[in-house]
Amino acid sequence: MIEVEKLSKIYGSAAAIQDVSFSVEAGEIMGFLGPNGAGKTTTMRILAGYLPATTGTAKVAGFEVHADSIKARQKIGYLPETPPLYPEMTIEGFLAFVAKIKGVSAGDRSTRINYALDKCNLTERRNVLIRKLSKGFRQRVGIAQAIVHDPPVIILDEPTVGLDPKQIIDVRELIKGLAGDHTVILSTHILPEVSAVCDRVTIIKQGQIVATNKPENLLTGLAKGTSYEIEVDADSDRVREVLSGLQHLSQIEALSVLNDRPRFRITAETSHDIGRNIATALVNSGIPPYEMRRTQASLEDVFLELTTEERSSDKAIDETTLPTPESNPLEASIDDENQEAQL
Repeated sequence: MIEVEKLSKIYGSAAAIQDVSFSVEAGEIMGFLGPNGAGKTTTMRILAGYLPATTGTAKVAGFEVHADSIKARQKIGYLPETPPLYPEMTIEGFLAFVAKIKGVSAGDRSTRINYALDKCNLTERRNVLIRKLSKGFRQRVGIAQAIVHDPPVIILDEPTVGLDPKQIIDVRELIKGLAGDHTVILSTHILPEVSAVCDRVTIIKQGQIVATNKPENLLTGLAKGTSYEIEVDADSDRVREVLSGLQHLSQIEALSVLNDRPRFRITAETSHDIGRNIATALVNSGIPPYEMRRTQASLEDVFLELTTEERSSDKAIDETTLPTPESNPLEASIDDENQEAQL
């Protein structure tokens, strides 16, 4: 449904993005992650047809976003980070306006508006002025304008930024409800959001893709091995003596002391789980654990591993290298494009 190949955007001598390539299958939700200024917004604006690429191609539903710009845009619903709303209009009036300029026929307009209102839980507020809405409901209106013409592709740039926890959960559920009928690209800084919503993750750093895969495969392929945190009534040397001979042991790390009992983190080699062996060795040595808790790497750990400057290699990682287990609505501001170009 979306195919991006060797996409670059150059500002003078600085590359906002360079040789970006990825694809998104029909009905998928792809999480697009990266630090501030990494090139996420640049990429999405190119896909939405608001910004020309310097080199490379991007296709949406089979149409190249610049060679076939009008046809490609008809297939896209786009929500910038700041929702493109007219505050003096009612929700319904605004959606009617958007549906008209997006080419929805007069006969279908009422149906599409009702669909968007219902999908975004806005039906009871359809006659409310947008300026009277909370930020969470404004985000909903922004999503409604993106889907009112029933596009196969929806591009959402930070749709939950600035929302409270309840609003974030509501918007997450809304986005999940779009999957299947729509292909969604979701840019966000909230990593648990990606784990909860997305089928696939693409991570960009300094304008280049460094990973693309399913979240679980990224965790399996890039995160460190499974760890256990234990609390015991024994000194550090004794614990190390008992556990150092275990197979597939990677690291024994002393943590804090709680109630005069030391705590340790025991890490296994990747793809190995030695929890039972740890417990057996401790009990057989007369050191029964007061507490033993398994901890596993999170998507945040993977993100930091791939995007921090200390990482030794920026080589892109794809599925072949991992194991398988208030602004004008008609034009986007390019203010933060210049920020992304400052690389």
